[in-house]
Amino acid sequence: MLLRLAYLGVSNAFAMLRLLPMTDRDKDAEILALRHQITVLERQLGKDKVRFTPSDRAYLAALLHRLPLHVLRRLRLLVRPDTVLRWHRSLVARRHAAACRPKRPGRPRTVRSIRVLVLRLAKENPSWGYRRLHGELLVLGVKVGASTVWEILKEAGIAPAPERTSSTWATFLRAQADALLACDFMETVTLSGVRMYVLVVIEHGSRRIRVLGATAHPSASWVAQAAKNLVMDLEDLGRRSRFMIRDRDGKFPDLFDAVLKDARIDVVLSGIQRTGSARQGLGGLDGRSAGTEPSTVRGRCLNRGVRP
Repeated sequence: MLLRLAYLGVSNAFAMLRLLPMTDRDKDAEILALRHQITVLERQLGKDKVRFTPSDRAYLAALLHRLPLHVLRRLRLLVRPDTVLRWHRSLVARRHAAACRPKRPGRPRTVRSIRVLVLRLAKENPSWGYRRLHGELLVLGVKVGASTVWEILKEAGIAPAPERTSSTWATFLRAQADALLACDFMETVTLSGVRMYVLVVIEHGSRRIRVLGATAHPSASWVAQAAKNLVMDLEDLGRRSRFMIRDRDGKFPDLFDAVLKDARIDVVLSGIQRTGSARQGLGGLDGRSAGTEPSTVRGRCLNRGVRP
């Protein structure tokens, strides 16, 4: 179409140059001849219509659109003047549509400053979800949709779900399992009727249970020596434990905590629990959190580690 339109423009420009030396009388005669030829063509076509190509329509619309409507009505044309004006409106509409068409399909990309602000808020407030971030943006006067905030966080590799950084106690234990120890005393009665106290320690990372010793009289010196033996065993194995969780039993002296503190192991006291709780495990921890049931721990330790 563009090639055809260019050809029509050039050929008619030369035709206009040909009209310059012609007198008004000659031009009037040519105009009358052209009008008569149009009349003959309309008579031969009858009810049929003349088919114009898109380039012909564009050329006629560009040539005649500046003429007033009353002047167009006096011209001898193969189409009505309103048709010529409709062609021109269509030509202008297509031109503006092509100029306003976006370079990339779909919704326009979010402004970079808004993206930077969303990522900054998400970084400085890791507990906020996309809904909270969307509300804060509205407070700041930034009009953006919640789905847009979701897409920005998703493209940046940040989970957009609310409370994405919150963790439960079980999640914390799994993340810090290698650094956690828990200890407790277990009681058993031998065949001779002597009550024995067994000091056991569980490593949360490997779920390995260490029996530090058994005695009928857990004195302060005995418990402190058991702590020293535990520290030496951990150093020999290269274990880097940071926390020892124990209950508030009076059998643990202050020297026990001091020995662990010298080894850079902090003692954490568990909460006060009801006596005889069915699910109370090592160090006052929940048995399932420790990795095994209390009854299983007691059975394996006492049946295999303590002899009557």
